[in-house]
Amino acid sequence: MTAPDEWELREEVTEYETGWYDGGYDLLKQPDGTEKRYYWADLPPAVVVVARIDGTLAASVGGGGGTEDGRDASSGSDGDHLLFVEQYRPAIRKTHLELPAGIVEDGESYTHAAARELEEETGFKPSSTALLQEYAVATGVLRHDRGIVYAEGLEPGERELDNNEFLEVTTVPIEKALERAREQPANDSTVSALLLAKEDGVL
Repeated sequence: MTAPDEWELREEVTEYETGWYDGGYDLLKQPDGTEKRYYWADLPPAVVVVARIDGTLAASVGGGGGTEDGRDASSGSDGDHLLFVEQYRPAIRKTHLELPAGIVEDGESYTHAAARELEEETGFKPSSTALLQEYAVATGVLRHDRGIVYAEGLEPGERELDNNEFLEVTTVPIEKALERAREQPANDSTVSALLLAKEDGVL
């Protein structure tokens, strides 16, 4: 395995800046002596929230935990659910079922950001949060970290969407959440967050 000191940074170039991220490249001398540009996008950290909501409260959610065939997933069930949001993703031109998520603002912890984003996106605020995992995302091209936060003890709060957020809130019974998240179109943040939460025994 090559050590970091076998790579020499010759130049770091930011080619463009957007409201979402910066993009550019590093010119590196590789361990064999050759030079190569490695392109990157630099994004602020993000948080994904695995939020448990009790069955009674879940029945009041707008989406009602509905399924594709029209059945109400929360009907007749007293078990706990997870909060999800459905939103259209312009970058890939598809609507995804996802866990609530968002950018961590300057000075925020993952847990504080999780509580804020959860309330803003779904209208529910947690009484308890715990960081399950922090990890780097798509390290071949991104400078971007992600935190997975588990939230429980949900109570009604104040929903406040950003001007680019057009979300529908829904719920899925905990025992069906991973199966539902793996249906296409699936996304990495939701699947990985549910797998970590299950591995840590909180689901």
